[in-house]
Amino acid sequence: MTAPDPQPAGPFSLSRRLLAEAIGTALLLAVVVGSGIMGERLAGGNDAIALLANALATGAGLAVLIAVFGPVSGAHFNPAVTLVFAIRREIGMRTAAAYAAVQVAGGVLGVWATHAMFAEPILQVSTKLRDGPAQAWSEVVATFGLILTILGTQRFRPEATPTAVGLYITAAYWFTASTSFANPAVTVARSLSDTFAGIAPSSAPAFIAAQIVGALAAAMACRWLFERAAA
Repeated sequence: MTAPDPQPAGPFSLSRRLLAEAIGTALLLAVVVGSGIMGERLAGGNDAIALLANALATGAGLAVLIAVFGPVSGAHFNPAVTLVFAIRREIGMRTAAAYAAVQVAGGVLGVWATHAMFAEPILQVSTKLRDGPAQAWSEVVATFGLILTILGTQRFRPEATPTAVGLYITAAYWFTASTSFANPAVTVARSLSDTFAGIAPSSAPAFIAAQIVGALAAAMACRWLFERAAA
């Protein structure tokens, strides 16, 4: 999931940008995992209702977090997004590596904080398998669409990025078989939660590889598509 402008204007130091990425990713995971737990507890065994609650909360929370942290760090919250902007030379490789590190760390802290809120054991490992080619392909599609949404809105309507990303993720929860993780940091963090939103660690590598493939494919497609449109 996420991200507007990777090199925001304004006097924000690298330390502030990294803290924004860490806090934003932590809050994103709190929204994802927390709404999954709450939805499952209140849905009375109806997985569709639980997923709907999870999707709506995630999309809404994501839009808010991007609007808040976008002017500071770019609100990536996602190593795949950061990778794309590094390839586009809109963020340096060292900064990109630091972004990815704090995104993963923030995501894990967000999961632990959420477990504490719901009186769950803090340290968990998910047992929820999400295996198979269909799941991996879903992550390629989900991440491709996410990057397309980000780069497209940034090219033509940057003010719409937070809303567009939130709406896309809400939709992708439902049109992908994987429920659209589309984010390596989210995938790692959710492997540490044996709740509704979890993913077994053995399933995570395929998801992460698929997310990187989807992000790179979208970066190449957008470069050609939007350059042609501009011309």
